[in-house]
Amino acid sequence: MSTIYTINVTNNSQTAQNFFFFQSPAVYTGGGLVYSNSLFQSQLQPYSTSGSVLTFQMNQQYFAGAQTQTTPPTIGHVSGGTTSSQPINLTPANTPPVGNATNLSVSPLGLTPAFTQTGVQPGAFRIVAPTYNPNTTGNFNIGSAIQNAAGGPATVSNFVVAQPNQFVDCQPILVFYVQTGSYQAGTVINFSSASTLSAACDTTTGHTTFNVTYNIDGTWTINPQ
Repeated sequence: MSTIYTINVTNNSQTAQNFFFFQSPAVYTGGGLVYSNSLFQSQLQPYSTSGSVLTFQMNQQYFAGAQTQTTPPTIGHVSGGTTSSQPINLTPANTPPVGNATNLSVSPLGLTPAFTQTGVQPGAFRIVAPTYNPNTTGNFNIGSAIQNAAGGPATVSNFVVAQPNQFVDCQPILVFYVQTGSYQAGTVINFSSASTLSAACDTTTGHTTFNVTYNIDGTWTINPQ
């Protein structure tokens, strides 16, 4: 059973706030510019007047993600259309890999169930793109996806634009962030600016639950459990 990562947010400011959640971009080998998406967004009333706490939960299971690209990735716009995802394993450093790669199909969009491939970067999984003509088939986003704890479709968290007949190795980084603002899940964000003065929840420390408070002065308090 997958580990559940939980982020609980309390709003101690005097007004309602919109909060969105996102992940540190993965390290990509073989890809171009890396884009980041929002994973979840919701408004939260002040705790003093509502007693409300906003909870976002994610499965630890790694997912490869792909989606059709309707327009070039643009901050504030949805990153793509049809989305496909597959659970996948990371490549270990010193033991044989199992289920660490997937093949992209483009017409129609899809990802094969994970299979085993050698030569993948340790700590990464591989997405292999087929031969296709972007001028006629379109472009495709490929990368790391996150599934919320309730299950269902995974959201592409960060990605590169696929290149025909090439592969990318994707090494996810399990650091999540909370920031004020309105970016619905699947919307492209500027990671550099969004992560500045945000609340960082670093699961690589072994913690799985983070109680995050947005303070009246605009700062954050983070209590990992």
